[in-house]
Parts: sequence; structure tokens; C-alpha cells
Amino acid sequence: MKIALAQINSILGDLEKNIDIHCEYCKKAINEKADVIVFPELSLTGYSLKDLNFSIAFNPYTSSKLKSLIEMSKKISIVCGFAELSDEFGIYNSSLYIEDGIIKNLHRKVYTPTYGLFEEYRYFSKGKNASAFDSKHTRTGILVCEDLWHISLPYILAMDKAKLIYGIAASPTRLATDSDLFRNYEINSEQHRTFARLLSVYFVFVNRVGFEDGINFWGGSEIIDPFGNVIVKAKIFDEDLVYGELNFEEVKRARHQARHFLDEDLELTKKLLVNIKQD
Repeated sequence: MKIALAQINSILGDLEKNIDIHCEYCKKAINEKADVIVFPELSLTGYSLKDLNFSIAFNPYTSSKLKSLIEMSKKISIVCGFAELSDEFGIYNSSLYIEDGIIKNLHRKVYTPTYGLFEEYRYFSKGKNASAFDSKHTRTGILVCEDLWHISLPYILAMDKAKLIYGIAASPTRLATDSDLFRNYEINSEQHRTFARLLSVYFVFVNRVGFEDGINFWGGSEIIDPFGNVIVKAKIFDEDLVYGELNFEEVKRARHQARHFLDEDLELTKKLLVNIKQD
């Protein structure tokens, strides 16, 4: 399986131009014989939408706006992010998995951060579910940015038999002066490698780049193998399109060499969680 990581700079509030950009990247990836292309969080709309949400959000099942991407998905599977308008007219920070002309999966971001420079919960409703699904390549799960900072969600996807987890993000830069390396990448990659190693899965992270409303996004997209090794990494700060090969025999090998995933007792976990008393 060959995956393309499309580390792009989305245009804030311009759905049509962003769809055109997605199609251009899809064509490049198809020419390189990629099976899947992955875009960042809110890649179709831009991140700092605020009140623009009310005019740009749409229902992907009833709208014709994704017609060109759905057609493109007959040649390459597509992961992308957008502002979703629900049947009840709630707005969600959501991801789509489109394949063979069909929307195979929609994940609504569960954890919408509202602290520091983040104010998502002012504009987005919270998702209430995280589950794996079957693509034609392997059983798969998708999470959106802050979801990755809650260990329960990658764990749930892996317990739901996902062998591949996508994390799409619009992660902003926080500068540090105590390291010669780029600290944002160090911290996030360490976390991704931990998830991949402990859950014995492939982990694919795609972050955006560019500036919006005074915020700088840092990129650093990557693919991690089930042993926790970085097998491909995109540029820091610049747009990029990189490719990685996945071999799911590596998932089997990782789980046989270290049985911590196979020995995980899900029923015990459920029992212990229920027994926890909350104040």
C-alpha cells in the first residue's frame, strides 16, 4: 500500500479553490501510483473559520460540492478535513474517507480545544464517537488533531481492529529556546511513535503549513511503522508531498515479536473503567 501525505496550505474560507488544490494533489499522487492521499485537518475550508463556519459548512451526503473529489476517489482513496453541517444544523470539525466514489467514513472531532490560542468549542459541536472501518486496503481509523492527545481514542480504534490510524491536524507553532531541534515536531513525533509501538499499528500524521489569522502551522507530517520507526517525514513549515510504503505483514510481525497488544484485556479495561468513581 502506498500513501501520499499532502502537506498543504489551505485557503481560508474558499471551498472551491481548496477543492481544486486537492484535485491537483490527487492527480500528482495518482501519477506516482499512490493508493491513498491524506490531507490535513479542515483542509477543504481552512482552520481559523470562526463565524465563516455558518456559511461554509455543508452536509457531504446531500451537497454536490464534493462531486469532483468523489469522482477522483475512483482512482485514489482520499482522507480530508472540512466543516460539516449536520442534519440538525450543528457544525462539526470532521474528516472524510472517500473511496471508489463513496464516502466510506466520517469522523467528527471529539475533543474541540478551547484554551490558549484555541477556541474551537465556540464554533464546533463535539463528536460523540470513534470507531474503525473497513477500507479496501485495510481496517482503518481516523482522528483529528486534539483527539490524538487523548490516549483513549487511538486505543479504542486499535481495539476495534484498526491496523492503520490516520491523524490529521492543524497544529500551530509554539517556539522553544531550549533545544537545537524543532520542539513541536519532537514532542508530536514521540507521541506518534509511542502509539504505533504500543498498539502495533501504522500511524500516519498529516499536519498543515502556512499562516492564518496570525497563527503559523508547522507541518512535519510523517508515517510511523508498527515498531515505532519514522519511515517518511515531510518538511517543516513548507508545503510538501511525500510518499511511504506500508506492508501489513509488519503489523503481524510486530504483534508476534511483542505480545503486549495481543494480550490486552479489553473486558478488564471496561470493568475497571466502570468501577472508577467520578466526583
